[in-house]
Formats: sequence, structure tokens, C-alpha cells
Amino acid sequence: MRPILMKGHERPLTFLKYNRDGDLLFSCAKDHNPTVWFADNGERLGTYRGHNGAVWCCDVTRDSGRLITGSADQTAKLWNVQTGQQLFTFNFDSPAKSVDFSVGDKLAVITTDPFMELSSAIHIKRIAKDPADQTGESVRVIKGPQGRINRAVWGPLNQTIISGGEDSILRIWDTEAFLLSYIFIYVATLTIISSTAIISFYFTYLQTGKLLKETDKESGHKKTITSLVKSADGSHFLTGSLDKSAKLWDSRTLTLIKTYVTGSPVNGVAMSPLLDH
Repeated sequence: MRPILMKGHERPLTFLKYNRDGDLLFSCAKDHNPTVWFADNGERLGTYRGHNGAVWCCDVTRDSGRLITGSADQTAKLWNVQTGQQLFTFNFDSPAKSVDFSVGDKLAVITTDPFMELSSAIHIKRIAKDPADQTGESVRVIKGPQGRINRAVWGPLNQTIISGGEDSILRIWDTEAFLLSYIFIYVATLTIISSTAIISFYFTYLQTGKLLKETDKESGHKKTITSLVKSADGSHFLTGSLDKSAKLWDSRTLTLIKTYVTGSPVNGVAMSPLLDH
């Protein structure tokens, strides 16, 4: 197999992402400009211009229609993949480090870095079907741990969020309570029920988002977790760390499945959606 050399970025790469079909490759770099390529021949298709800082991450919807990017310029942006049009900008008070679409692409999780008096945080945003209806309001904000969250992804069935970062600890956060409140409010609009009952239920559940599980010192990483990627079916995920190891985990139980020891720090990991490697 002949390797393909793709030249286009002017500064170091920070993140790579294939679309679900595997025919498009999206790249992020410190040069502010996310780029899309044909995966089979390395042809450069286009660049998404609008960020004013390093772009740390990206994700693409299942139909390859929209792209979301997170940047050091304290924004996350939604793009039309085909035209390159900027659809919406989510503004924050600190850099956006990680982005991930939920199953169904109706929600997105975005993490922000600690900055000044602000701690790291996990933001859940609703993604509107029509860009004209998109808002920047967070459905929920979960206060993160001390230090940067380098990666956060949705767990199975969007019921949890899995995060990892500078403190070397993997955490699973509850999101199911939010989904229950969302369903209840939607149903309530179709039935005759007092507004008092709706408000009470909404605030009771929206304030949750508790920590469900975290790794212990024995099985977990010993240094910063640099990367985290899910399997195609979401049943397990792989992490890379500066402790010179990569680890395979069960997405529901956070059980360690296997440890891969390397001779140097692991900066990035990937799992094939088609093959068993």
C-alpha cells in the first residue's frame, strides 16, 4: 500500500477525524483552519475559515452534513461540510478543547479549559435541525475536575459522558436524568397538565449530572490522558496517555479490558470502524 502525503497545514496537527463512511478525512491544526480531504487519494477538498486560534478538535455528523470544531479562540463552530458555510458559533469564556456529537446528532458535548477563576467544564448543547433555530444556550453545564479535560465523548445510548484529562482519571458522568426531563417536557406539551408540575419536574432533574464512576489508581493511567476514542458500536473505548500506555475500557462499567505498553508517551489513539484493530 502506497502511503499518501497530505500537505496543507502550516502549523502542527492537533486532531484527525474520519467520517462514518470513511471517504472523508477532517484535520485540525494550530493554523486556525480545519480542512477536509478525500481519504482515498489525499486530495484537498476545502478549508473551513473563521477561527482565530488553534483548532483542537472536530466531529462530523453521521450523514456527513455538518462539522463541529472547538478552538483556543473560546468558540465552537458548526459548519456545512459541503459548502464550508459557518452555520453557528458557540461562545465560551475559555478555550473549547473537545467536541462530540451524540448518537442521532441532536446534542453535542463541548468541554472548556480552566481559565482564571473558571474550572474546566462540560457543556451539553442542543443541535437544531434547522440552523436558523440554533441557539447558544447550554442544556446543562457540568463542573469538571481540576485541570484540563482533554477529551469527552458520549457513552452508550447518550446516557453518559466519558471524560479524561490532565489528572489521569477517567470519569463517567450521568446524562440520563436530563434526557428523562427532556422527554417529560415534550410529552407534557401534548397533554393537559399544570405548569407547576412541569417546572417542578424539570428543575429536579436538570440539576443532576452526577459523577457515576471513575478509575482507580491501580487500573487507571498514571499521567495525563491525551486522547480517547470510542469503538464503532460504542461498547468500548481506547485511551492514550503520557504514561507510555494505551488502555482499552468497557464503556458501561469502566472495566479495564487490556493495556498496551509503549516505549514512549502516547499522543493519539484510533480504532478502525471496519477492522478488529
